[in-house]
Amino acid sequence: MSASEFIFVYSTFPDAGAARRVAEALVEARLAACVNITAPMQSVYEWDGKLQHESEVAALIKTRAELADAVIAAARPLHPYTVPCFLKLPIAGGNEDYLAWARAQTKR
Repeated sequence: MSASEFIFVYSTFPDAGAARRVAEALVEARLAACVNITAPMQSVYEWDGKLQHESEVAALIKTRAELADAVIAAARPLHPYTVPCFLKLPIAGGNEDYLAWARAQTKR
């Protein structure tokens, strides 16, 4: 199998607790091998016609490409945002021992 079988599903959350709840659900369901939750960052966007400045955390959900839609379907009802961000980002490569572990951690 090639490294390209893996992707990140990128999502943002209002805080680490919300991201952790989704991460735990995805890892326990074997939909993600690992989820990295970043330190708080500042997001600037427009919502309901108003410029917003909010603190958020990002989650990088490591999974196999074939599971990406299932990851999003499982995460969406747990996500606190009305319109959550879920972006599929390709992974071009990686060390084979890590990829073998990630493969073993996710559903077949």
